[in-house]
Amino acid sequence: MSSTTDVLVVGAGPTGLAVAVSLAQQGFDVTVADDQAEGDNTSRAAVVHARTLEVLEPLGVTEAMTARGIHSPRFTIRDRDRVLVPVDFRSLPTAYPYTLMISQADTEKILLARFEELGGRVVRPYRLVGVTQDGEGATATFDDGGSVRARFLVGADGMHSTVREQVGIGFSGGTYAESFSLADVRLSGGVPDDEVELFFSPEGLVVVAPLPGGAFRIVATVDQAPEKPDVAFVQRLLDTRGPVKERAVVQEIVWGSRFRVHHRVADAYRSGRVVLAGDAAHVHSPAGGQGMNAGLQDATALGEALGEALRTGSADPLDGYAAKRRPVAEQVVKFAGQLTGLATVNRRWRPLRNVLLRTLAVLPVFRKRLAWRLSGLVYR
Repeated sequence: MSSTTDVLVVGAGPTGLAVAVSLAQQGFDVTVADDQAEGDNTSRAAVVHARTLEVLEPLGVTEAMTARGIHSPRFTIRDRDRVLVPVDFRSLPTAYPYTLMISQADTEKILLARFEELGGRVVRPYRLVGVTQDGEGATATFDDGGSVRARFLVGADGMHSTVREQVGIGFSGGTYAESFSLADVRLSGGVPDDEVELFFSPEGLVVVAPLPGGAFRIVATVDQAPEKPDVAFVQRLLDTRGPVKERAVVQEIVWGSRFRVHHRVADAYRSGRVVLAGDAAHVHSPAGGQGMNAGLQDATALGEALGEALRTGSADPLDGYAAKRRPVAEQVVKFAGQLTGLATVNRRWRPLRNVLLRTLAVLPVFRKRLAWRLSGLVYR
């Protein structure tokens, strides 16, 4: 690792890599450090929306991503076989009138390949242990005793951000009571391979979404989710919450996990020469698939702001980035929270919730607003 650089990015997830690509394209020296020996190849986030694909165009990665993923032009909220709210993205004024289903691992690979094409590389494994700064830059210290001096430092190191903690930025919010079960599975029958379905059944929430390679992503709210869901567990979720007329049969678990969901926004996005992006700055429910999208949109805005700051020698453009992106994060957290609230409403109110949703869905303006919000075009 170099001892000096224009910008040090801590974290080589999609957000950190996108910031690095933007800066490398502008001709700046950027170092990306990550504490993992290899990239995380699990598929975690799997949804990329239209607005994200638009802002990634200047980085030269959108074409590769759209070629790799599944184009899903419809999103439906259902109660078993009954459609409550149909959302059609095909009429949106964008070159990407669909949800792109692509694993986070593939998104990272595409961004990393672009960064390396521009002459960059990620150094691993380097675990950050300290950050100090002055008016001219920031110094990061790592667990091997080495240090890097940078004009600016980006914390893209996730929800448990060491960068955020080191500079003393608070992370206000809370945690949802419910746990979530996540599994990538192979299915036969019951669900389409080009549509994301959100089932609001009396038994609870389950999301079924297609992935490249023939797998499906299953996400469900569960009081106590198993650490590693098995075929029987996921089959029970689908049998009690999913389609009835044509049963979806689980054939294989490709990968599975459980997690609890936080809803938090950093109290500030900038502290001197240090700035936050992605999950280090905001976390929220996976409902609506907004997480990685918000991070990637942070990244492109931050790359531009850092470029201006480096050219002018002033950190003021970073204040503009914070003023622009923090309110968006608050909107995303609120929207995801509303969807989660609908999904986890008390059992006795679920039939009434479904009637209300069907009634609202009759209104074209309701469906249009939901499509704009989900796609992220509302943040243009």
